[in-house]
Amino acid sequence: MKELWNLFIAFFKIGLFTIGGGLAMLPLIQRMVVEDNKWLKENEMIDCIAICQSLPGVIAINAATFVGYRKNRLAGSIAATLGTIMPSLIIIILAAIFLDAAGSNPYVNGAFVSIKAASCGLILFAAVKLGKQVLESRFAWAIAVIAFVMIAVFKVTAVWAIILGAFAGLIPYWTKSKNINSKTLKEDPNSILENVPSDEKKEGK
Repeated sequence: MKELWNLFIAFFKIGLFTIGGGLAMLPLIQRMVVEDNKWLKENEMIDCIAICQSLPGVIAINAATFVGYRKNRLAGSIAATLGTIMPSLIIIILAAIFLDAAGSNPYVNGAFVSIKAASCGLILFAAVKLGKQVLESRFAWAIAVIAFVMIAVFKVTAVWAIILGAFAGLIPYWTKSKNINSKTLKEDPNSILENVPSDEKKEGK
């Protein structure tokens, strides 16, 4: 029960103090999950972000559900997800009630301008930090640039960029596997017979 409460409180704090959407939450989630609580390793968090980004829904909520499940299965995923959405639910209800009064207030409007600018900074920080961890080769940089151009210039849906990245990511492994097999065959031509059933070997003879 204590672990569930810790999950709820941790994600509740992130949901309460992060403004600017799911992407702005990513650096805080990463720090809380990886550095503060050691719930996931750095490479596991990167995989979490990649999976959550490729699924429908808000990335921060998806990440909370993923982390909660890894920590405490179904109960953990529910606790973390509720912790993430509860602050927004409460604040939006209160904002809807006082929207007319706050909407015409110049101080409130000025505050929101600064909040949006700060949110852009958080998103940029998340992109830079993630890029340093993921973009370690020319191939990875090429995929990132192509995905950016597809979305920003040609207005392609992000889903297609993710699907393209998934298929493109298989190319190096296919090429590497093919090269290894070719090299093995050149060095030891008889090695290919190791995986052939005995009946087929007899027929070949």
